[in-house]
Amino acid sequence: MPFFSPNPSFETYRQNWDSGRGLRLAEHFCNVSHFLCRMRRQLRFGEFSRAHLTLLRLQLLGDAVECDWVARPPDPWDVDLPKRAAMRHASLQALRDAIDVRSALFHSFPVIETAYLRVFRDLPAQDREIIVAGCVQRNDNASRWVHSLAMRARILGFRFDLDGEVLRELPEGQRELARFEFQLH
Repeated sequence: MPFFSPNPSFETYRQNWDSGRGLRLAEHFCNVSHFLCRMRRQLRFGEFSRAHLTLLRLQLLGDAVECDWVARPPDPWDVDLPKRAAMRHASLQALRDAIDVRSALFHSFPVIETAYLRVFRDLPAQDREIIVAGCVQRNDNASRWVHSLAMRARILGFRFDLDGEVLRELPEGQRELARFEFQLH
C-alpha cells in the first residue's frame, strides 16, 4: 500500500483494536498518567525533606518497568545542623522514597511484576552518582513488619552502601551488577 493512498485501509487498525491490543496502549497511557499523578500528589513532600523528586526516566518493558530519579537534596532548614546530620536525613529520605516509588509503581501498573529502580544523587560539579539500585518484585511483602528503614529496603531488593547512616555511592561491583540486571530485561 503506498504511503499517500487516497483510500487508506483502516482494517488492520480496527482488527488490532477489536482484538484488545489497541486498548493496551491506552491502558499504558492511563497507567503512566496515574503513576505521575501519584508521584506528584503523594511524594510531593518527603518526611525529612520538602524538596521535590526529579524523575529522570520511566520505561515500560512488557511485564517490567525501569524507573530512575534524583534523590531529594537535604532540606534547607537542615543548614544549621552538622553536615553529617543533614546527610543522614537526606539518606533516610532517599530510602523512604525508594520504598514509596516502588509501591506507587506496583499500584499504578497492575500487570507489572518486576521493577528496576535507580536513585541518583546530584553532586556539586553537575555530576550524578548512583546511591540506590534494585530489582524489586511485586510479591515482596515480608518487609511490612520490619521497623528499620534500611533493613526494609534491603528485604525489598534495594542495594545501597551506608557509611554510618549516610548513603555513599554504590561500589563498582554492585553498580556493575545493577547495570547487568537492567540490561538483561
